Amino acid sequence: MEFFCYHRDRPGSTALRMELLERHWSYMDQYEKELIARGPTFAPGGDAPSGSVHIVDLPDPAAARAFAFDEPGYQAGVYRDVLLLRWRDMLGRTMWDYPGGRTGGNRYLVLGLGAGGAADLTVEPGRDDLIAYGPLLSDDAATWLGTAALVRAPDADAARGVLTLERYADIEIHPWEFGGRR
Repeated sequence: MEFFCYHRDRPGSTALRMELLERHWSYMDQYEKELIARGPTFAPGGDAPSGSVHIVDLPDPAAARAFAFDEPGYQAGVYRDVLLLRWRDMLGRTMWDYPGGRTGGNRYLVLGLGAGGAADLTVEPGRDDLIAYGPLLSDDAATWLGTAALVRAPDADAARGVLTLERYADIEIHPWEFGGRR
């Protein structure tokens, strides 16, 4: 089962986040084989981290909750909240398999929170801008709740365009970069 996990930073927690960075990476090392994508988000127009994205393949919702809430930054109070939902990998690959590589161009997390019926459940052929893409689902995968994508785009407006705008109650755009040890 694939899960989308987004830890959103608590205001003023950057110093604590940096202090715990090695513990965070060591924790994530335990999930190396299960990770589909990972990386920090940033405040618009800045270098300050605003959150941490992890897309992970785990056996069940209980394992996903343990993954999200045992994370050292969460335990220490770095994050103000956690979005944890089932997710379906529509590209069939990890971010490390992305043909565009780790660098070059702007990268974004596009988070569409659903309104009404399911949308954007297919991927058009030739979408070389998509790093990771899939629907957000309820724990039993029966209800569509939105869409999460990691995308390379010239700017935030272009990134927003990967979703059908009128089908979402809200669409969040966050600058994002490939995560992991440097």
